[in-house]
Amino acid sequence: MRDRQHGTYVKYKLDACRCYPCCFADSQYRANRRRAIAYGTWQPYVDAEPVRQHVRTLMDFGIGWKRVAALADVPTGVLTKLLYGHPQRGMAPSKQVRPKNAIALLAIQPTLDNLGSAVSVDATGTRRRLQALVAGGWPQAQLAARLAMQPGNFGSIIKRPQVIVRTVRLVHGLYDELWRVDPREHGVDNQAYSRARNHASDRGWAPVGAWDDDRLDDPDAFPDWTGLCGTPEGSAAHYRHKIPCCGPCRTARATARRAQPTSKAAA
Repeated sequence: MRDRQHGTYVKYKLDACRCYPCCFADSQYRANRRRAIAYGTWQPYVDAEPVRQHVRTLMDFGIGWKRVAALADVPTGVLTKLLYGHPQRGMAPSKQVRPKNAIALLAIQPTLDNLGSAVSVDATGTRRRLQALVAGGWPQAQLAARLAMQPGNFGSIIKRPQVIVRTVRLVHGLYDELWRVDPREHGVDNQAYSRARNHASDRGWAPVGAWDDDRLDDPDAFPDWTGLCGTPEGSAAHYRHKIPCCGPCRTARATARRAQPTSKAAA
């Protein structure tokens, strides 16, 4: 039996609960139904196609249809009929669904929180968060210990293109905990601190301050090392701050140089 909330018509109908709140909810449902029928506004079903497309979008994101059903608290049979019908009985996918099921399914969004913990996802944000912490002076061995990982496994996360959701959540939590923390105030000696920062610098790993929080997970985003990165002025800012010039600034500088002769000719 599902752990449905008391005081609902669904609990009364599907779980045969006869407690006072559920009986009251059933009586209200029936009264509202009779009233809607009398006024000609009763709508027991709605078009299934928008709901079906939404569920398929969730599935493409990585949320299996059974998990969608569980998140929406909708019987799996509803999803089976919605998506596949019943081929053995010659039944096509549902053309209509009940409004309450449609509302519940459409409310489920393709977010990290709704993914199963073993689903593989893009590792861009995970990789950038770990690299930023190393750039801030956190030794990889200490970060691995905080994630309950072996150092070898930790090192591969920084390089691999995909990770499972469980790892993403762990790294998000670690980053939120440590991104403003000075490692030297939490047991990291000066030598290990400098070694971690040099390791990150040699590999061009961006520090925390180079990323906007809302761009960390965007594969097309690039770190803003100077506040002017990606603009023609960015390369000069790199020089002033003694930071190696990044790719977007090199590209912007080259584009600006190519445009100069054209501008002079036009003048």
